[in-house]
Amino acid sequence: MRRPAPAAALLAAALTGTVLLTGCGDSGGGKAELSVHSAYIPQPVSDSLAAGFLTIENKGDAADRLTSVTSADAGQVTVHETVDGTMREAGPLTVPAHGRLVLESGGHHLMFEKLKRRLRQGQTVTVELHFAKSGDLEVEVPVKAATYRPTTEHGH
Repeated sequence: MRRPAPAAALLAAALTGTVLLTGCGDSGGGKAELSVHSAYIPQPVSDSLAAGFLTIENKGDAADRLTSVTSADAGQVTVHETVDGTMREAGPLTVPAHGRLVLESGGHHLMFEKLKRRLRQGQTVTVELHFAKSGDLEVEVPVKAATYRPTTEHGH
């Protein structure tokens, strides 16, 4: 189910690069309070494939799970993990209560396959994150230079 966000919240998210989503309560009475930050896609060298990185923070009392990701700019978006130098598709990932899920180079990350347009630095890609309890969260992910690296440690 898609939930419309108030215009002020969308404007604030666009200006700060942070998106907040409060999930439904679970049977334990707690709820997830999810926000996304540090999102970026390095400009890909390929016309059909790109990687994406972001951090999902949960300030709530309940864990949630990232179950899938979609984007109108790609035929498919999957969550991958790198283990012993080998990349493979990962299943649903947990965002722990009072914790974070970091998607970063060399670990878990997004793979955009069958791109519908060539991604260039300065553009944005709309991504929809689907959570087990909190529903859907739309995030605008900027395309950065191919050599871009966050100025602070991505997950710490």
